[in-house]
Amino acid sequence: MRLAAWLLRALLFLVLFAFALNNQQPVAVQGFFGTQWQTSLAWVLLLAFAAGALLGVLAMLPRWWRARLANAPGPAAAPEGADSQAPAQGTGLPVQRGDPAVQPHPPRLGL
Repeated sequence: MRLAAWLLRALLFLVLFAFALNNQQPVAVQGFFGTQWQTSLAWVLLLAFAAGALLGVLAMLPRWWRARLANAPGPAAAPEGADSQAPAQGTGLPVQRGDPAVQPHPPRLGL
């Protein structure tokens, strides 16, 4: 399976490399206020793809961050005035809070 994945990657690289070699014609990219940038078509396409991918990641980032914070495990809710490290009366063991059968957060569905 790993060999097939590497062969697919190598094939994709070779196809993209051949595409870049076939598109070496110089193109002029017109900017604002009469500015002009001249380079090969392969570089223009690569930069346009990279800019689109970066904008997509930046657009997705706030939603991803909110979902990550919402699913982060937080500290267990403590009753008012309870100390988690206080020993139980006469046992010398820490006091256990809450019912162990209750989950601290709901299970993730499809994430």
